[in-house]
Amino acid sequence: MNFYASLHRNLITGFLVVLSLAIPLSGVDRPNVIIIYTDDQGTMDLGCYGSDDLATPHLDKLASRGVRFKQMYSPSAICSASRAGLLTGRFPARAGVPGNVSSQEGVPGMSSREVTIAEMMRSAGYTTGHIGKWHLGYTPETMPHNQGFDYSWGHMGGCIDNYSHFFFWKGPNRHDLWRNGEHIFEDGFFFQDSMVREMNDFITRNQEKPFFIYWALNSPHYPLQGDAKWREYYKNLPSPRSKYNAFVSTLDERIGQMLEHLDAMGLTDKTMVIFQSDHGHSTEERTFHGGGSAGIYRGAKGCLFEGGIRVPSIVSLPGVLPENEVREQFATGVDWLPTIADICGIELPDRHLDGKSIKEVILSESASSPHDTFYWHLGGGKNPEWVVRDGDWKLHGNPKDRSNKAPITESDQLFLANLSMDPTEMTNLANKYPEVVERLSAMRANYLESIENSLARGE
Repeated sequence: MNFYASLHRNLITGFLVVLSLAIPLSGVDRPNVIIIYTDDQGTMDLGCYGSDDLATPHLDKLASRGVRFKQMYSPSAICSASRAGLLTGRFPARAGVPGNVSSQEGVPGMSSREVTIAEMMRSAGYTTGHIGKWHLGYTPETMPHNQGFDYSWGHMGGCIDNYSHFFFWKGPNRHDLWRNGEHIFEDGFFFQDSMVREMNDFITRNQEKPFFIYWALNSPHYPLQGDAKWREYYKNLPSPRSKYNAFVSTLDERIGQMLEHLDAMGLTDKTMVIFQSDHGHSTEERTFHGGGSAGIYRGAKGCLFEGGIRVPSIVSLPGVLPENEVREQFATGVDWLPTIADICGIELPDRHLDGKSIKEVILSESASSPHDTFYWHLGGGKNPEWVVRDGDWKLHGNPKDRSNKAPITESDQLFLANLSMDPTEMTNLANKYPEVVERLSAMRANYLESIENSLARGE
C-alpha cells in the first residue's frame, strides 16, 4: 500500500472513531438511567471492594454484570457539595455549593440557574424522578420539582429519623417529608422501605418511555437504623461497626429489591444503573465516631485525603457495557453528566462543565483518563480545604484528617502527597519537592480564578 492510500485509510478510520463518540453505543436506544447515590458509605465498604465482614450480595452482583471503579472520586467530601457536583457536572464551588446547604425550611440552596442532569434528560424526552435525600435547597425554587424533576419524593434536609421522618440533628423539631413540593406524613413507615415503594412505582408508571431516576439514599448516614434482621446478623461485631454494617446491608437489600423489580419488568437490559457513594464514611459523634472503612487510606467524610473522596462506584448496562470488569483509571463524580449524555446520545447543556465523558474508560481498560489534573474546594471563607491533583501528585491546602490517623501540624498547611509513592498520604513531601508545590500552587490559582469568574458572571 502506497503512502497516499495509507493516509486515506487512516483518515477514514480516524473519522469513524470521532463519529462513534458523537452517537449512542450500538444496541442502546435511549436507555433508562438510574443513579443510586448512597450517603456516607466508606471507600472499602462493599464485598466486591474486599470487605470481609459485610454482606452486600446485590451490589456485588451489580458489579459482576458491570464495571467497578477502583479510582473513582466524589466531587466533594461533604453531602451538599458532592450532590451539586454530581447533578451539574461542575466543581461544587463553581455550582455555588462549596459546602453544606442549610437543612432549615425557607433557606435556599443551589441556584436554579444551574442546569442539572434532570433538566438535560427532560429536554431529551426523559421522564425524571428524584427519590430520597435532596439537601440542595429548602425553598420552592431550589427544591427538586424546580430543578428538572417531574416527580420528587423524600426529605429536603441533610438527615432524618427513618421512622418519624423528623430532622435528625438539632432543634427546633421539624418534620421533613415531601412529595412534589408538598409536605406529607407517613409516620412509622420505615423510610428505606418507602424509598423502594417509590422507586418501583415510578418505574412501573414510566416503563413505556425512557426515564431518569436520581435515587439518593440517606443510608448509611446517621442515624444508624438498620433493620432488625441485619442488626441480629451483625450482633457479634464490635460497635460501631455492627451498627454501620447493619445499615449498609439494609441498603444493599433495598437496592436489590429495586433491581429485582427492573428484572420483573423486563427493563434490566434497557437500564443503565450507576452506583456511587457521595463521599467517605463519617467519624462524627452522631455515628459513634466511626463504623465505616477506608482501608489503608487516610481521611474520612469532611476532608480531602483519599478516605474522604475515594468512593465505591459501579456502572452496569448488560449486553452493552463490559461485564465483570474493573477500571483503575482516575474518574470523578462530575464526569457522570457528560458520560450519560455521551452514552445516551444527548446534547450537553451550554454551560462550563468540569466533568468529562468517561465512556471510553468504561469500554476499555486501556483508555486514558480524560483528566490530567483536577481540583477540589471544600468550604467557604478565607481558609477552605483544597486539593490540586496532577497525575499521582496531590497538593493539599489547609488539610484536615477526620480519620485522626495522624495530627495535622502548622507545617502541614501545604501538604504534598504522591499516591504512587505512598497511597496512605501519611508523609508530607512538600519540603522534599518544592518545585512540585510551586507548580501545583499555580494550577490551584488558575482553577480558583476560573471559578471566581464563573460566579461573577453567573455562568
